[in-house]
Amino acid sequence: MTASAPAIRPRSRTRPDWLVPAGLVLLSLVPVVAGASRVASLAIGVETTPDNARFTGMPAPVIVHVVGSTAYCLLGALQFHPGLRRRRPAWHRVSGRVLVPMGIASALSGLWMTQFSALPAHDGGLLPLARWVFGLGMLAALVLGFAAARRRRFAAHRAWMIRAYAIALGAGSQVFTTLAWLAVGGDPETTKAVPMIAGWAIDLAVAEWAIRRGRTS
Repeated sequence: MTASAPAIRPRSRTRPDWLVPAGLVLLSLVPVVAGASRVASLAIGVETTPDNARFTGMPAPVIVHVVGSTAYCLLGALQFHPGLRRRRPAWHRVSGRVLVPMGIASALSGLWMTQFSALPAHDGGLLPLARWVFGLGMLAALVLGFAAARRRRFAAHRAWMIRAYAIALGAGSQVFTTLAWLAVGGDPETTKAVPMIAGWAIDLAVAEWAIRRGRTS
């Protein structure tokens, strides 16, 4: 008698499939928690100070921005789970119809605050221009991604939606670029634009890598 070889079970892809969405959710947590705290402070009526005057003086776009950004970043992270897209295409389409207006609300409210809110001095210089460039870039990516899906150009749809999400997630990456900027002696009061732009640029670089990797895999 000979011993039979042990059966080889196929390797489960469930855990790897969740790694990217879980990482994106974690990256979103700092801006999501900060936004929730901001909305809560507006709800209870905090005292107006020079640091929060731009929020208390114009609370509506702040609330729209926080709600839109939170929904977009957290729900959008699940779109990066390949198993969900394959097994539940209807869920992918329905959640996409939610994500597009949430992303547009996030971008437009951010641009509104950039243009009309009383920003502090260290938010000046190049930073407002950068916010306009990336905010308009996010809007364009969402519109182009939606239009590509309508035309059933799914590779282009995927690419534009990844770019839009990368810009939206900049608030999470900017936490780390700001810490790195402070670690090398950067002045956060006069050069805030440097780590902010770096966060968006890193996200977009990773997005382009992911897009090209998907085309060749």
